[in-house]
Amino acid sequence: MCKTAPLLLALMTALLGACAVSPTGRQQLMLVSDADLARQGALAFEQTKRKTPVEREPGVNAYVRCVADAILAQTGTPPASWEVVVFHDDDANAFALPGRKIGVNSGLLRVARTPDQLAAVIGHEIGHVLAQHANERLSQQVAVQGGLGVAGALAGDGAALDLLGLGAQVGVLLPYSRLHESEADRIGLDLMARAGFDPRQSIELWRNMAQEGGARPPEFLSTHPAPSSRLQELEAQMGAAMAAYQSAQVRGLRPACGQGLGYPAARGPLSPGALF
Repeated sequence: MCKTAPLLLALMTALLGACAVSPTGRQQLMLVSDADLARQGALAFEQTKRKTPVEREPGVNAYVRCVADAILAQTGTPPASWEVVVFHDDDANAFALPGRKIGVNSGLLRVARTPDQLAAVIGHEIGHVLAQHANERLSQQVAVQGGLGVAGALAGDGAALDLLGLGAQVGVLLPYSRLHESEADRIGLDLMARAGFDPRQSIELWRNMAQEGGARPPEFLSTHPAPSSRLQELEAQMGAAMAAYQSAQVRGLRPACGQGLGYPAARGPLSPGALF
C-alpha cells in the first residue's frame, strides 16, 4: 500500500488543481495547457490539408466563410484570427480544433441546405472549441489511465483490469463525449441565434440528417446523442434561442450569405458516421 500512496497523492493533487468551468457553468477537468493544445490542433489541421483535397470553388469558399465569420463575430475573438478551410470530401461533416481551426467538408452542403442550417453545424463546432472539450476529453483520458494504473498496482489482476477498463470506457469516457456534443449543440444554438441565423433551422438540419444517415450503435455505446435525443434537447432550448434571434434581427444582424449551395446526392451517400 505504501508504494501506491505517492501515485494516489500525485493523481489527487493534479485533479484538485485542474478545475475549470465551461461556458454553460459545468465543472471541468483541465490537465493540458492551452498552448500545447493549440500547437497540436494546428499540426493536425496541417496534416488534414495535406491528406484531403481542398475545395477550390470560390463561391463555395466565400459562402462557408461568410457563415463562419458571422458566428465567430459573436465569440469575442476576431473572425480573421480563425482559419476556415473547405475540404473537397463527400462526407457530411465538419470539425473545429484548438488553435482556431475550422474544417468543413463540401459534402456537408448536401445536408445543411441553407445558410441557417450550415450555421447550426459551424456554431456547434465552434462550441466545442469555446468549451475546451478537446482539453477536457484528453484530461479525462489521462485521469482514467492514471486511475487504472493505481488500480493495477492495488489489484494485480489482469482480468479485473480489463473489466475496469471497459467500465471506464462505457461509464465515463463515452457519456462525457455525449455530454460534450449536447453542450456544443447548446452553445452553437445560442451563437447562431445571436448572429442572426434562424435557430429553428437546427431542427430541420437534424431531420435532414436523420433522413440520410445510416445505421447507428446503441446510444449508450455511442459518442454522440441519438438524433431523437438531440432534437428533443434543441426543442427544449428553442425559446431562449428565438429570443436571442429576434433581438439580433432588431439590431440588424441578418447575415447575407446567399442561399445554400447544396451538393447533389449523386456525389455519394452520406457517411453513417457523419454526425459532426
